[in-house]
Amino acid sequence: MFHRLGHVVVRRAWWVIGAWLIAAVAIIATAPPLKANTDEAAFLPKHYESIQAMDLQQKAFPSNLSPSALLLFERNDGGQLDQSDAAAMDKVTQGLADKKIPLVEQVLPVSEKMGSYSKDHKYAMALVSIDKTKMQSDEFTDAAKKLRDEGKALASGTNLKYQVGGPAATSLDQKDSSKTAGMLIGLGTVVIILLTLGIIFRSPIIALLPVLSVVIYSMVATGLISDASKVFGLKADSSMEQILTVVLYGVGTDYFLFLMFRYRERLRAGDNRKEAVANAVGRVGEAITSAAGAVVVAFAVLVLSSLGMFKALGPSLAIAVAVTAIASVTLVPAILCLIPEKVLFWPSKAWQREPSNARFAAIGRTVGRRPVAAALVSGLVMVGLAFAALGYKGTFDMAGSSMPKNKESMVVQDTMIKAYSAGAADPAHVYVTSENGNKIDLGALQGYANDLGKVDGVSSVALPSPEHGVSQDGLTADITVVLKDEAASNKAIDTIGEVRKVAHAEAPAGTKALVAGTTSVYKDINTAMAHDYSLVFPIAAVLIMIILGLLLRSVVAPWYLMASVGLGFGATLGATTLVFQNIKGEAGLMFMLPILIYLFVVALGTDYNILMIARLREEAREGRNPREAASQAIRHGGPTVAAAGFILAATFGTMLLAGNTMMSEMGFSIAIGIIIAAFVMSMFFTPALTALLGHRAWWPGHGDSNGHGEGPAPLADAHGVPEPAGRR
Repeated sequence: MFHRLGHVVVRRAWWVIGAWLIAAVAIIATAPPLKANTDEAAFLPKHYESIQAMDLQQKAFPSNLSPSALLLFERNDGGQLDQSDAAAMDKVTQGLADKKIPLVEQVLPVSEKMGSYSKDHKYAMALVSIDKTKMQSDEFTDAAKKLRDEGKALASGTNLKYQVGGPAATSLDQKDSSKTAGMLIGLGTVVIILLTLGIIFRSPIIALLPVLSVVIYSMVATGLISDASKVFGLKADSSMEQILTVVLYGVGTDYFLFLMFRYRERLRAGDNRKEAVANAVGRVGEAITSAAGAVVVAFAVLVLSSLGMFKALGPSLAIAVAVTAIASVTLVPAILCLIPEKVLFWPSKAWQREPSNARFAAIGRTVGRRPVAAALVSGLVMVGLAFAALGYKGTFDMAGSSMPKNKESMVVQDTMIKAYSAGAADPAHVYVTSENGNKIDLGALQGYANDLGKVDGVSSVALPSPEHGVSQDGLTADITVVLKDEAASNKAIDTIGEVRKVAHAEAPAGTKALVAGTTSVYKDINTAMAHDYSLVFPIAAVLIMIILGLLLRSVVAPWYLMASVGLGFGATLGATTLVFQNIKGEAGLMFMLPILIYLFVVALGTDYNILMIARLREEAREGRNPREAASQAIRHGGPTVAAAGFILAATFGTMLLAGNTMMSEMGFSIAIGIIIAAFVMSMFFTPALTALLGHRAWWPGHGDSNGHGEGPAPLADAHGVPEPAGRR
């Protein structure tokens, strides 16, 4: 099939390139823009309590102040705020109210009665309500920017330092940080690809080819992702574009290397340019599409996730990889066959000579002679790192981890934690609503509030008054619960679980209680993640095993290949835990990291296993015994795996340039996972196990024979004609 495809592409090269260019222009011109969602609650299904509570709040208190921004005041000299400062703060808040900033519904003044001052009277805060129905629009973040700019102008000439925090300011800072991160990651990725390919092939044209190819088909992929997001209502988070950039360039370069190494090999074997391209597609086309199939399946399974962020991320990455794979066996070969060899490889002439591959030949000989030792040592390395994963702890501060700590909203958040109760900046709310039509008896809520206040981890509980905190129909009351710990901390999440238990169990007769707030949202995200781990992991593993079984025509090989990938996952999580928790001293890793590691390492790690074992099978079909086949597979496949693994790891490593915790953890973990997959698993563990199992590894399909269980199966050229075993 792939030999025929290669031949068609070679004969119709200009048609193939033209079709891709037309598709790119047409799709990108008609696709809607890809928008990121910064509201964590938007990622949860409607049946979770935090979402139900939010819906109740919007119905019962449609005009109630829902602070989207915090105005933080302090003196420039760090002293206590006095009466003149109070007058200056009133001037700022009233001035902002008079500005009539679009979407700003209310600016509350600083008030002693409302608890605006910190205990030491060095800080004061004012609350601003912004229309939350526009949270995902540019106007929402524009309102935060105007609050900052206008407020600082009003505070100019006073003794006050003025800063803006809260959800709207956080969204603004995330937006700015995301743009900077995207630019740095994109630039870093391109530079790494150009430099690495330039060193490997000593040719500027080859270094540029994958970058130019990705520019064409990334437009197709991005357009299709935007269309899918609109049609299926997928909600992308702020890291989507950075991840897409790395996947498109990283995986695209991987598949380019798979093809390029084999193309060069066929030229050295005596093929002319077009025959070499067709043969290269025929030899690695199945490996590329099978590897891509494993990645697509792993990502697509995320559509079963409970969380909207994964529902969007999974299908989006699946589309990106599918487009990359199709381009790798059509667009890239079409471009290659049009460029004369001397031009393509200029100025290097080394492509004409078969390299000794001494380093990889030595590794191959070692594994072939001592497969038991190779399997044990590589396996123990992965097992040792996997033990460190037992210390993994999850954290839920998505806002704080998605931007640098020196951003204004993060400075305000940290100051609020120190100056007030850690949970004061983002309190929880218990909504008590009538189920029998009777109005809420505020007097009966006093004992209920006392019960809530007794929960370990609760700082204070504030009852509603007849004027504030009771719905107009009198059927719903809002009880404010301030926690001792910061809203996104694990302690706060544990506390909110206990608050829920008391709120449900002790609710007055005839009423129902729902707990709302950021901490409640994170509690439900934690529950949803546990569900996803038990569903997504096994389904992805089974589907990838099926793909491996179909590729290798074997029942045995998929089991030990997936076992090795599982060890790679454990080793990756363990290494990340060691670096960020044990060495850097972080409280924990981002909660979504294990599932991202699993999917990327399982999917991309399987790529290298597929490439290596496909080459191993090819060597076995030429009549070599299992150990010699392993040795030759490493000698010839090792350079490809090493180069592809290095580039892909380096491209994911560019996420460290983003300057925030979430992208740093994601970039490091996936990069180290790819290094383990390429240089430990595929180079040693997998070929060593295959050599030890021998012919049993291919049962019942006899993938290492000619299909009749005896003798080698000669390779065929682009026209299906068997070629001599010596033509490599």
